[in-house]
Amino acid sequence: MKKYTDTGKKDTRSGFGAGLLEAGKADPRVVALTADLKGSLKMDAFAAEFPERFIQCGIAEANMVGAAAGLALAGKIPFIGSFAEFVTGRVYDQVRQEVAYGMTNVKIASSHAGITLGEDGATHQTMEDIALMRALPGMVIINPCDYNQTKAATVAAAKYDGPVYLRFGRPGVPNFTPEDQEFVIGKALVMNEGKDVTIFATGHLVWESLLAAEALEAEGISAEVIDIATIKPLDEEAVLASVKKTGAAVVAEEHNTAGGLGEAIAGVLAASLPAPLEFINGGDRFGQTGTPSALMKAYGLDAEHVALAAKKVLARKK
Repeated sequence: MKKYTDTGKKDTRSGFGAGLLEAGKADPRVVALTADLKGSLKMDAFAAEFPERFIQCGIAEANMVGAAAGLALAGKIPFIGSFAEFVTGRVYDQVRQEVAYGMTNVKIASSHAGITLGEDGATHQTMEDIALMRALPGMVIINPCDYNQTKAATVAAAKYDGPVYLRFGRPGVPNFTPEDQEFVIGKALVMNEGKDVTIFATGHLVWESLLAAEALEAEGISAEVIDIATIKPLDEEAVLASVKKTGAAVVAEEHNTAGGLGEAIAGVLAASLPAPLEFINGGDRFGQTGTPSALMKAYGLDAEHVALAAKKVLARKK
């Protein structure tokens, strides 16, 4: 199987900060707004380079969304930055009415997503944000797996004409994808080819799935690992092609069962290619306080549980 090298742990939110700065240098229409979270969203470099294109909205997320929609209608490319919980649940009405309904060119940058926010606990963690955004017609959803991919995805989002929900996290995670990559919205990436079972993974679970594939290979099981960085629009062609080959699949994500990537892939398979399917996700639970690594293990979001799910689905296939 193909081997990937962890070049050092980096937080994906810093990949967003680097991508935002690059996008700002490439296009003067790019502007950035935040709700009192400039440092947390790693917007510092953009704000220093382009102070006239940076707006500190204060703790007023609903106003921030409205301001961004207005800027988009005036021809700007606004990125709004906040915690995933605040920029989805707290302002869902504004996102629905002023961004999605009008198809305004607003990029929603959501940091501290999932449970890997860790010690801040359930009130600040979110395991349901993808479900909220998937329900909105026309909303693109991108959930990158590492620093390099997040940077490239941010640049791609700036070039895309329409609303985008860009999801990333706080903790340092392995950085293993190419530094010079070009991110293509809506395209799944085959990270490792296999013939026995497919592992569809997104975000932090991509690295864990690659580790799981290594462990499975040692036991004579050939696992195909596919990085689904764009959850919507889903690369249905890639999903069907892989499962047609392997006949069974696992979906791994740092999100609850309801409304996540697992349900999206289950829908595709149910319609066109019924096959055994197992899920690695947060179930039907809120987060809780703890270190990121401890929570990932407690919720079964690690390589060990991905490998176990692969064996389980293989048993069902037989």
